[in-house]
Amino acid sequence: MSNDWHFETDPLAALRDGDPRPFEAFVPDGLVGLTGFFRRQGAGFSEAEDLAQDVLMRMVQRADNYESQERFAPYVFRVARNVWIDSRRRKAARPKPVRLEAEDSGTATIKIDPIDPGAAPGHKLEVADEANRVAKALASLSPNHREVFELGVMQELPYNEIGSLLDVPIGTVKSRMFHAMRALREQLSASKAQD
Repeated sequence: MSNDWHFETDPLAALRDGDPRPFEAFVPDGLVGLTGFFRRQGAGFSEAEDLAQDVLMRMVQRADNYESQERFAPYVFRVARNVWIDSRRRKAARPKPVRLEAEDSGTATIKIDPIDPGAAPGHKLEVADEANRVAKALASLSPNHREVFELGVMQELPYNEIGSLLDVPIGTVKSRMFHAMRALREQLSASKAQD
């Protein structure tokens, strides 16, 4: 999902000022976009949904102190990034259970457009295979590269906003994007050559 959250009124500023309607209108699209963001970061589906709800709850809890200094979408992704970092820290601190059964790998996934039900079975397999290849390639990126790719390509944020959001210079954003794109191209070429 691309970042297409454009509002006449900042939903969180309206909530702070006593009008919950703009924020309530944002919630359905916000949940979808945030769930996708967390899935692309590597969360499983139910974890991604939980994290998306966490973001919305944090926003509501902090609405009284909210000062709109930037566009709304970058603020949402700043909160989402903090929620993601906190969840990874909690996960790292937890002891890992030992199991002999296979578990969800937590690899990144990509939502693809629905396949035409009348399409040939071979075409459906090709689309699913390509989506799987892209998901594996995204999962192979370092967290810094995946994050910049997510914000720049998937959420369509400009480099200066990404730099502000991640608290890094714009040159670092450009460098990470360059390396992410190169790594994705190499990974996708290698996986295609194996077929």
